[in-house]
Amino acid sequence: MGLGNPGDEYANTPHNLGFRVIDLLAERYAIRVSRKDSRALVGVGEISGHRVMLAKPQTYMNLSGTSVAPLMTKHKLTPADLILVYDELDLPWFEMRIKPRGSAAGHNGVKSVIAELGTNEFTRVRLGVNPGHKVQDGAEYLLASVKRSQQKETEDLVGRGADAVASIIAEGVEKSMTIYNRRAQGSTTEDE
Repeated sequence: MGLGNPGDEYANTPHNLGFRVIDLLAERYAIRVSRKDSRALVGVGEISGHRVMLAKPQTYMNLSGTSVAPLMTKHKLTPADLILVYDELDLPWFEMRIKPRGSAAGHNGVKSVIAELGTNEFTRVRLGVNPGHKVQDGAEYLLASVKRSQQKETEDLVGRGADAVASIIAEGVEKSMTIYNRRAQGSTTEDE
């Protein structure tokens, strides 16, 4: 499940990185994500020999849980089946972290998913979008188009996000964390 906002005006914003990861996975594995189901666009296919459903909620970000929970209930999926992919303003630009569970850390889309599922016990792939300076208005920053100078890095981050999701599906979350959760450059401690 990739988080984002529906509509072309949001397509190239930091807040839509989750959607972009789903789009790339769909392209790589020939999964058509176009069927409407539970206020989401979904597609079913196979990644690394595992049957998967790729989904993009068509609610706005802050209401993501109102799509995620009904979709999971309808298809008899549990929180253990969920890999949630989204942008993370608390992570430095271009960093990525896989977490097996945890709080929403101020992310309203994740708060909505936790509230609707009644648990925070699901895997996340967090894509760092913090520009390295104080952001006066988080919403304004997240909903503005990615700068032209950052397009290549953004594509690389989306690619790493898709690689991480495929790794989690094939190898499991713990092994994938050892591969993808690298220390930020210059950091002396592993980020939680």
